[in-house]
Amino acid sequence: MTDTSQRFDLILRNAKVLLPNDKIEEIDIGIADSKITSLGDLNGKVSIKTLDIKGLLVIPGVIDTQVHFREPGLTHKEDIFHGTKGAALGGVTSIFEMPNTKPPTTNISELRHKFEIAKENAFCNYSFFVGATKDNIDDLNKLENFPGCCGVKIFMGSSTGDLLVEDDRNILKILKSVKKMIAVHSEDEYRLKERKENFSKKSISVLDHPHLRDVESAVKSTKRLLNAANISKKKIHILHLSTSDEVDLLRSNKNVATCEATPQHLFFSAPECYEKLGSLAQMNPPIRDFSHTKGIWKGVSDQVIDIIGSDHAPHTIEEKRKKYPDSPSGMTGVQTLLPIMLDFVNKKKLSIFDLVRLVCSNPCKIYNVVNKGQISLGFDADLTVIDMEKKFTITDDWIQSKSKWTPYNNYTVKGMPVLTIINGKLVMSDNEVLPNPEGKKINFKY
Repeated sequence: MTDTSQRFDLILRNAKVLLPNDKIEEIDIGIADSKITSLGDLNGKVSIKTLDIKGLLVIPGVIDTQVHFREPGLTHKEDIFHGTKGAALGGVTSIFEMPNTKPPTTNISELRHKFEIAKENAFCNYSFFVGATKDNIDDLNKLENFPGCCGVKIFMGSSTGDLLVEDDRNILKILKSVKKMIAVHSEDEYRLKERKENFSKKSISVLDHPHLRDVESAVKSTKRLLNAANISKKKIHILHLSTSDEVDLLRSNKNVATCEATPQHLFFSAPECYEKLGSLAQMNPPIRDFSHTKGIWKGVSDQVIDIIGSDHAPHTIEEKRKKYPDSPSGMTGVQTLLPIMLDFVNKKKLSIFDLVRLVCSNPCKIYNVVNKGQISLGFDADLTVIDMEKKFTITDDWIQSKSKWTPYNNYTVKGMPVLTIINGKLVMSDNEVLPNPEGKKINFKY
């Protein structure tokens, strides 16, 4: 007889499940009311939907903690609908979105507006950073407490948009006033201005980008940040490391700082990427020579680097093809984050357990996310199902972003997400995203 004592909305049968103890076991996963409610042998159990996924690997839902979806104000480049659709197609179940929109997310009104847009349009779960300015420091504590806000973002160096806090006095004031995590774009604005002035007298090309925004610009800023973190006794999170020097700095400052690397800083190196892709390889901070690529990989293997985030920051192909330095910095990445990293796993550059730590569990630990980041009873049923043997050629046509291009165009990876389950519902299956957005606001504990 069939046991009807427990009913499920979805059962994943014969799954290879990566569990919190860093073991992979072949078990069934039972999901009800958007939660993981059973792990084990569910043969004969009643479910609205059952999928036999024998041979496929299930990991906790991937979280991309740095995306720029450009809405409001810059939606010719990207929007929440297309950005989160790309996320789901790439196996990402949750995103943290950045505040350098137009207008920037620096007050309650703009923060609320983003959540209203996402509620109607997000295919994956969502959270938003509030941007720090010199004028809103006294309001940051109220802003960070807005439900669903993941933390505060500081731009120490100018990049896309107008957000900038470059001086030590205001940096320290922000660190002392904020309780949630502070994520920082770490480039020294004073040095960037000097470099820009020096290079303005020369004929330059995109090959000069990593020299204009040089290693010292990043290192000087990160040293200043670590000093402020030690003074204020406030932990900070430094985004998109681009230098081996910063890895060494952070190695001895893990008590006050966590940090992120991007797939593109692990995949590409200068000058080759600029010779091949031109300004499509341009981002801030820049992709640098192989010694820095190697140093960032050392940071990953030594667990100095805590998170891999995409820094998905699209511009239209027409904008990107402008002559340097008029070409904007940034590239698509949310949809390719997991395929590129799975390819690295298959190439033995890191283990699948390392990857899950970097894109699932650590994002939750660092930002205090509630009920996500591991496959355990009672946790949210956000799951990424992977075929580690599947080969797939990434193309511009596959990219869901409104910008419709990727620096990985025509690159073949091994290892692909084949199912994305968000809040217990199947959102992506076999490279197709279901039509109804299912994303929900992410919760944090503080």
